[in-house]
Amino acid sequence: MYAVVRRYEGVTDPAEAGRLVNEEFVPLLRQVQGFVAYYWVDAGDGVMVSTGVFQERSGAEESTERAKDFVRDRLAALLPNPPQVTAGEVVAHS
Repeated sequence: MYAVVRRYEGVTDPAEAGRLVNEEFVPLLRQVQGFVAYYWVDAGDGVMVSTGVFQERSGAEESTERAKDFVRDRLAALLPNPPQVTAGEVVAHS
């Protein structure tokens, strides 16, 4: 499995960002080949973190492209700063 974590800082409206991600972005991710799970976390103080898990690296990479497009098209006003992206192979899980 492969995971990708994106950290967004300076989020202007976490509740609205969460609503849009849940209603519009999660359905897009479910279409990605090898999709396993996705989590969108409000870490407080204008920080939100997403974690996506996929069977293969290609799915994680595709999710990053979809996220970039979705943020540009639907969330630019709410997520004004580019995310910090970390990705890698899952080496332990439960």
